[in-house]
Amino acid sequence: MSGVGFVEPAAEPHPAALAGGAAFLRPLLEAALVALEDGVARRGGPVPSGEPGELAELVRATLGEALPATGTGAVAALEQLTRLLAYGSADPADPACAAHLHCPPLAVAVAAEMAAAALNPSLDSWDQAPAATALEDEVVRGLAGLVGFDPDRAAGVVTCGGTESNLMGLLLARDAAVRRETGLDPALEGLPVVALRIYASEAAHFSVQRNAALLGLGETAVVPVPVDARHRMDPAALERALDTGGGVSMAIVATAGTTDFGSVDPLPEIADLARRHGAWLHVDAAYGGGALFSSRLAGLLDGIAAADSVALDLHKLGWQPVAAGVFLAREAAAMAPLARRVAYLNPADDEAAGYVSLLGRSLRTTRRADVFKIAVTLRALGREGLGRLVDACHDLARHAADRIAAHPRLELAAEPVLTTVVFRYLPTTGDPDRVNAALRRRLLRAGRAVVGRTELGGAEPGGRVRLKLTLLNPHATRADVDALLAAVVAAGAEEDR
Repeated sequence: MSGVGFVEPAAEPHPAALAGGAAFLRPLLEAALVALEDGVARRGGPVPSGEPGELAELVRATLGEALPATGTGAVAALEQLTRLLAYGSADPADPACAAHLHCPPLAVAVAAEMAAAALNPSLDSWDQAPAATALEDEVVRGLAGLVGFDPDRAAGVVTCGGTESNLMGLLLARDAAVRRETGLDPALEGLPVVALRIYASEAAHFSVQRNAALLGLGETAVVPVPVDARHRMDPAALERALDTGGGVSMAIVATAGTTDFGSVDPLPEIADLARRHGAWLHVDAAYGGGALFSSRLAGLLDGIAAADSVALDLHKLGWQPVAAGVFLAREAAAMAPLARRVAYLNPADDEAAGYVSLLGRSLRTTRRADVFKIAVTLRALGREGLGRLVDACHDLARHAADRIAAHPRLELAAEPVLTTVVFRYLPTTGDPDRVNAALRRRLLRAGRAVVGRTELGGAEPGGRVRLKLTLLNPHATRADVDALLAAVVAAGAEEDR
């Protein structure tokens, strides 16, 4: 990890120089870009090769003391640690890095994030973020229209991701149910003794249970609903659960794009059941919401406009740097439990004079202007441009599925819905679960590929472990996918021996 040469700036910025001046930023950005390029070249693949402990030791050796008594200077510190980070990263821009819903960000979004970071607006009060406050309102309106909400009635906020957005949906659902059942305001008076139930499919994101615990309901408040053969919530099973679950039906969480299979629950049928049982309908579309950009795939989410709230993540099928989540509520009034009046942030007379704050829409106080990179991306590409990127990834998933289905040593678990492909290697001898788990680690150690892993529920014939490709690089090619599958088969053959 020794340094490589690059042109030194004429005058190195002082380490304590502020970002407001472009003259100070420019030499630092040039140093960072050179170091990024060098670190990626040294890595030479999607992930650094070797054992995890080797990389941890390299980090310790390069960093030295995390808090030294005397600093090294701005350029030296930035260049050295940027090179380390680039070398030691799992690079989602590499076509062989396909394990998670971890997208390669668009260059324009990264540049926009840099601009926002330099200006450092905080979206908890108007006087810290005048333009960004208005910008977030407009972006939320646009995305509310995308899901089919009336932008004049809806409201929302940019979040750190699907887990936070799901927490907000369940928080509003909890408060609405308690007010309806008891007349109490839980935000002021706490939770009464009432059994609240949340219904979500067995394939729903784990944050549903985690958030139930955070809200004081307990994980057992979540009633798991069986899924059908396509890994979608079974409406008949949901109806039986609602009829027999006991307690108060607080919320139904429908999933539009499960983490493993990309499955989309039957939203119209679920929305009908939610109406009949008086339950809040929250749609976790953190993954599948990106399908709304695509004219080919948008129909998968028919019925989402009937939801009371929706979670989107544009750091998945939106190609944004983390974080870029969005929470949307169909009715702005539903967000009232989040309202807060704080004298030093949003005094009433300031708001009456037009200095409107977003403090009362978020669970956070200090909040970075993640909306800016989203706004720049939406303006740069438009719905059609983003839709083409979604379609390109969907095409890659279908190609991968065809290749897997045709290969004698590979077994496809299900046809892809969005951009994930679940499959496994079929060994000639030995335990399939052991071989598939081990071949994935073999690829990581070699630095050749980053392939996902999951486990199917139930007693699956021949084992439960499956491999997963999450294809989010719209510039990857079919040849890249073929090479990735060939690497899986080669690693499987090695383990099979």
